[in-house]
Amino acid sequence: MFLVKLHLLLATFILPVALMFFVTGGFYTWGIKGSYDSQHFDIALQQPLSSDKDALVALASQELADRGIELPSGSAGVRKVGTSFQLEWSGAARDVSLSPTEDPALAKLEVKDTRWYRHLVQLHKAKGGTPFKVYAAVMATALLLLLVSGFIMAWQMPKYRRMTINATLAGIISFVVLLSLS
Repeated sequence: MFLVKLHLLLATFILPVALMFFVTGGFYTWGIKGSYDSQHFDIALQQPLSSDKDALVALASQELADRGIELPSGSAGVRKVGTSFQLEWSGAARDVSLSPTEDPALAKLEVKDTRWYRHLVQLHKAKGGTPFKVYAAVMATALLLLLVSGFIMAWQMPKYRRMTINATLAGIISFVVLLSLS
């Protein structure tokens, strides 16, 4: 009875976030990622941009603060773009990019605010803040416990034992075959 109650509580507790992960993951597989509302700003520079991440983050932070725009919740990184570079700073609600232009005295700042569905996709991709990352880790642990408790309950019932073994073997074989084909 303990396993049944544990199974029930875990399943009902994680259902909302699990549905979000299932829907966003399934749609993302087929290229449905959501959209943004974008703004572009030209930034006058005292000196040309360098690819130093800390300097780029400081400049982007100052420009965002000057415009009353909150910082992204995720982490920033510098990506090579052809012979140039670009700061990419991604979060759940906002993505920011900062890049040089052909004019060394000018940089381009792009601020992309997520629409509701893209916001969920960003959370799925771990671009949210620490509280949601902890919540997602709790969900993953609960899902594992849910699967294990379901397996144990099925294994304990003699009339379902053979079906449990067959389904487990079919799952393992399917995983190995599809993994090798991908």
